[in-house]
Amino acid sequence: MTGEPILLRSLRGETLERPPIWFMRQAGRCLPEYHELRAQAGDFLSLCFNPVMASEVTLQPMRRFAYDAAILFADIVPIALALGQKVWFEAGEGPRMGELPSLDALAAEVESSTNRLACIGETARRVRATLEPERALIGFAGGPWTVATYMLQGRGGEPARDAARTHAFANLEAVGQLVDIVAEATWRYLVMQVEAGAQAVQIFESWAEHLPAPVFERLVIRPHTRIMAALRGAGVTAPVIGFPRGATESLIEPYVDATGVHAVGLGTGFSPEAGRRLQTKVAIQGALDPQRLLAGGPALDEAVDALLAAWGDGPWIFNLGHGVMPTTPIAHIGRVVERVTSWRRG
Repeated sequence: MTGEPILLRSLRGETLERPPIWFMRQAGRCLPEYHELRAQAGDFLSLCFNPVMASEVTLQPMRRFAYDAAILFADIVPIALALGQKVWFEAGEGPRMGELPSLDALAAEVESSTNRLACIGETARRVRATLEPERALIGFAGGPWTVATYMLQGRGGEPARDAARTHAFANLEAVGQLVDIVAEATWRYLVMQVEAGAQAVQIFESWAEHLPAPVFERLVIRPHTRIMAALRGAGVTAPVIGFPRGATESLIEPYVDATGVHAVGLGTGFSPEAGRRLQTKVAIQGALDPQRLLAGGPALDEAVDALLAAWGDGPWIFNLGHGVMPTTPIAHIGRVVERVTSWRRG
């Protein structure tokens, strides 16, 4: 098979014979070959910043499964590192960050921040040179609000996210200024990835849930709109997938209308009817429950078939509502990929 990746056609709003498929966190985690390479790297950031290793991790799932797109292997927190905050990873616990620099200090680093992430651009170049032409390469960045939650609390996880949200409720404009600085670094980072070979990019706003409408507008919609405008101003034509994970159905449509994203990622539990309404505006992506993928069996088949029946007649990218869980059996992934790639509309 040769030709334009079907992922890009779907992102243009085309309804295809079958939806393209890729999974968030498809690279790593549940693959034994990833863990072997991860052990060689020594620590997680070293793996992310080694283009030879990171490109290999990106390509590993593409060799196992008939995914239609690869997602660049990196992490969302290097933006904070590039802006001057100390970042490291604790084994088994995830990222840790040092004291948050002042807003002025962070803003002063925006222009030079992308150069500090040049190794990730090299990873993109290596992957694109190896990947088959009919399979797309997706770049990504963390959503500015999500990255800011790590920067504010010095770590990830639900307690830190909740603390950051409380801080935002009490100090919305100050937190908004931090988010705006991260957004300025983010669009530059995404431009670099596209120039290095990414054919689409996704903004992972992983902590968009539980934000009331005015806070969601200030911390999610406004910075994403700025990123989209800046990408267009820089001449980037690659499509953008916005993923405000956990945002309510009432907030997703205003998000799509305001930002101008080409596709929107939908979290687990999004209703079929709301998805179909969105398909009249943009492509949608999602929303298989990762727990279903973990469990497998007939319930998994039924969930896949229900999504195909609900959204297969519109522009849609088959994906999860969040990422692949680390203990997911490889056979379950293969089962879903085979079921989706063999399905035909009508």
